[in-house]
Amino acid sequence: MSGLTNKQEMFCCEYLRCGNASEAYRVAYDAAGMLPATINRKAKEVMDNGKIAARLSELRKPVVEAAQLTLAAHLAELNRLKMLAEASEQIAVALRSEELRGKASGLYVERVERGDPGAFGESKQDLTARIKERGLKLGVVMPKLKRVA
Repeated sequence: MSGLTNKQEMFCCEYLRCGNASEAYRVAYDAAGMLPATINRKAKEVMDNGKIAARLSELRKPVVEAAQLTLAAHLAELNRLKMLAEASEQIAVALRSEELRGKASGLYVERVERGDPGAFGESKQDLTARIKERGLKLGVVMPKLKRVA
């Protein structure tokens, strides 16, 4: 056995079920009449217990292993589809399957920059001038936009 009390074991099982320590505490322990802040504090104390952390890891292990097998199965299925596509001379489909295998394996990282003009070291005026310059090279005239308040 894990060396936990029945309530601690119940807390672990409930925590894995719902993912919320406070809710797990309410189910496993007698929390009737306790303030929410008290339940939160007590739940954190239980979560900080080394035996609880070890038991949660132990309970998660089969799930983690199954997920890894699922990834392996997913990669194998994508490879199978790629081979079928190559055999049918559907090169675009084969390339897409290979791309998806790479993404699932973590070989590709999608990077997206978000922010206002100027957030990346370029002023709004510089950005507008660069867009106009590129537009002119392509033969596109940028209309003047009016600000709407």
